[in-house]
Amino acid sequence: MSLYAIGDLHLSLGVDKPMDVFRGWTDYVNRIEKNWKKLIDDDDAVVLMGDTSWAMKLEEAVEDFRFIENLPGKKIILKGNHDYWWNTLTKMNAFLEENSFKTISFLLNNSYLVGGVSVCGTRGWFFDAEKENTDKIILREAGRLRASVKAGRLAGGEPYVFLHYPPLTSEQVCGPIFDVLAEEKITNCYYAHLHDRAANFSFNGVRNGIKFELLSADYLNFCPKFIK
Repeated sequence: MSLYAIGDLHLSLGVDKPMDVFRGWTDYVNRIEKNWKKLIDDDDAVVLMGDTSWAMKLEEAVEDFRFIENLPGKKIILKGNHDYWWNTLTKMNAFLEENSFKTISFLLNNSYLVGGVSVCGTRGWFFDAEKENTDKIILREAGRLRASVKAGRLAGGEPYVFLHYPPLTSEQVCGPIFDVLAEEKITNCYYAHLHDRAANFSFNGVRNGIKFELLSADYLNFCPKFIK
């Protein structure tokens, strides 16, 4: 059993929102499928780190989820900033059951044990967000992250953290999120969200004993990243 991760699939199989118009995204769905099937076996797990589907509602996401369901391995999905279909865990689990999606789970205030790793995480929040109540949102996300790490420790694995938003870049640090990582003594943290030129500001390396790595799909050339 191996653990992989990738963020920002931006699937739009049920809505008209093609990513092929962006530089580097030509034929990206086929590239994801081809690379995935080369690497992933049915007993592996893949963390999908947000911005999975462009659908606005769960019912519009069926084709995207069917594509994911038909790929090998178990999939653990966390929320991204463009996942407008995201709902309560009860409604999302009901959606999975109604459509017989058996290889997909959601990461929300919980964790999943994959080998010796507890998959933990949350969406996070971005530094330059210009929305009201930004501080409240960041603190809420920090609380969700802490709850997920707690669940991961109770499950018996080493907590690895997966976020959508970067907890830091080469220039900035999201204090409340970074504080949880440091206080919980997290050793591995992975994030997504940054694309194209923005990826130049990503931080990939070790800080305060924590290894950080950007795993957005285009940054990885649409190939899931082996984690452990």
